[in-house]
Amino acid sequence: MSRLLARIAGFFSSRTQVGVDKAGNRYFTRTEELDGRMKEKRWVVFKGEQDPTSVPVEWICWLNGQRKIAPTPEEIAELEARRERVKLNVARIVGGPDLKSFLRQFPSGSEGDKRQEPTGAKDGERTKETETEEAKPVPEYSEPTGSGKSFRPGTWQPPT
Repeated sequence: MSRLLARIAGFFSSRTQVGVDKAGNRYFTRTEELDGRMKEKRWVVFKGEQDPTSVPVEWICWLNGQRKIAPTPEEIAELEARRERVKLNVARIVGGPDLKSFLRQFPSGSEGDKRQEPTGAKDGERTKETETEEAKPVPEYSEPTGSGKSFRPGTWQPPT
């Protein structure tokens, strides 16, 4: 029982405040011996209601041990200014991206998409050959349909 009281007393006396964020949450650290090794414990004391979503990313990284040192006030101010710039840029693009200007970058017809017309056909004129090409049904899948004696497992190759 006395050991428990000693730990509780040590908890309150040996903690060190490392910083405060914009929401008023306070961050603390304490070094304790755990299994013969010195271990640093880090935690946050929330201001008001305990809301984990109010913890900024830089402090989350510090709490999880991804950062060795706590964020400085200058770094926090710089990151906050960057967040505000991002919010302004997002607000400026309210209607979404301008797809028309994006499509203007590309030529109207690429070389691979053009069909070779028969030599006797004029523009817009349909021939029996082009009608039969368009009338061919497109298979819904590319799996081989045969089975039986010709089937060999592991021989299927994707269409080229």
